[in-house]
Amino acid sequence: MTTIDLTLHKDRRARAIQRARQRKIVIPTFAQMKDPAKVPAKVKEELKSVGLWDVDPRNLFRITWKNEPKVKGGGFGGVNYLELPSSLTGVKARIIVLVGKWFPTGAHKVGAAFSCLVPRLVTGQFDPTSQKAVWPSTGNYCRGGAYDSALLGCESIAILPEGMSKERFEWLASIAGETIKTPGSESNVKEIFDKCWELRKSGQDLMIFNQFEEFGNYLWHYEVTGHAMAEVVEQAAGAKGAYRGMASATGSAGTIASGDYMKQAFPGSLIVASEALQCPTLLENGFGAHRIEGIGDKHVPWIHNVKNTDMVVAIDDNAVVNIARLFNEPAGRKYLASKGVPESLISNLDLLGFSGISNVLSAIKAAKYYEMGEDDIMLTILTDSMELYQSRLQEMHAEFGEYSERDAAADFARYLHGQSTDNLLELRYEDRRRVHNLKYFTWVEQQGKTYAEIQAMWQQPDYWTSIQKQVGEINELIVEFNKEVGLA
Repeated sequence: MTTIDLTLHKDRRARAIQRARQRKIVIPTFAQMKDPAKVPAKVKEELKSVGLWDVDPRNLFRITWKNEPKVKGGGFGGVNYLELPSSLTGVKARIIVLVGKWFPTGAHKVGAAFSCLVPRLVTGQFDPTSQKAVWPSTGNYCRGGAYDSALLGCESIAILPEGMSKERFEWLASIAGETIKTPGSESNVKEIFDKCWELRKSGQDLMIFNQFEEFGNYLWHYEVTGHAMAEVVEQAAGAKGAYRGMASATGSAGTIASGDYMKQAFPGSLIVASEALQCPTLLENGFGAHRIEGIGDKHVPWIHNVKNTDMVVAIDDNAVVNIARLFNEPAGRKYLASKGVPESLISNLDLLGFSGISNVLSAIKAAKYYEMGEDDIMLTILTDSMELYQSRLQEMHAEFGEYSERDAAADFARYLHGQSTDNLLELRYEDRRRVHNLKYFTWVEQQGKTYAEIQAMWQQPDYWTSIQKQVGEINELIVEFNKEVGLA
């Protein structure tokens, strides 16, 4: 049975404790990330003078969906979310989105990276005094990993494709110890994996936290994002609302793990996996390049619970980049107002980054396919915001010129209200098995996984629940680590 390794290494753990004591580091538990009411009063007081992106160990406690939406000095509240009206989505169903901007680094991937690093830190498997943490990614995960490393006093190496937005590289230059650019862009994940093998053979003292295979990534979203989703449903549903499902780009298959939690909490609910139409790997074993940054593909992530996935949709990247202009250009916002979209929402549309727009379109397609009504709720995630894509807007402005009301009308009609149920597949058992089998070519042939592991992942009923049950043990290890550090 594959689970997160929690074997203790006493000597290295002792050095990690000493480093934490020197840096005045206290590590939050999963329980505190789910419910910041459990965060010590002293930490809450200290956060009043700390900026959301500051490299301050206290910001570890801001790895939660419940940060007050403030750049500096914010406390905690409820889950940050928005409900998108039918005037925008064109469907009767209630599309509700969790907002990722109000995490440190402006993206929720900082939580996934934390959950990969911390179990190895508190067990002594990772030695922050001698080892470097390597973060392979297509964007936000390596940013989150480099940031967590800085907070926890670790050296880091960030790896991401050279074609990603310049905002990511500019910020990483000040946080990561080293940034490695690999060839290509969003779809070029194998090149990232190849660089990891090169580093393994380099003789450096490294630990590689590959989000596509790290079950810490799965576990954080199952436990923290899943609980946040359930709270939003409870708060938003009212007397008549009915939760129907969640949609998420597969990406590293971290975020979509929250659907596993929701399916357990709401039996019969749906998990909709999304990818780019220009690279339809899950949909039809396809390949290609696309512009929806943050959802790397051309393979099936090891940690994707494919057997629990109900639908695959493919989103045209032309829809995403044009809707980004519609949502952020003055002419686009003016047109949305003329179509009855509330100004209170229009002013917040910059909360949707590229992958967030794609996720919303995925939820819309599912709502149309299943003919959802006005009491039905679909959830999805805004991984990051347009704060990380301003250069892309400038590039489109330079290439295509001013964005006009006519452009806005066309994009609104074609890509929002005109969204259809094409490029979509409701998964039968044999479809799920086909997608799962694609893991073999990446993970067994290339990345060192075994035939026995890939078979167990598909066949053993408790494979995924055994990972989910590790939260309590990890919490206990964190509490004991903090106790020995002596600052909690």
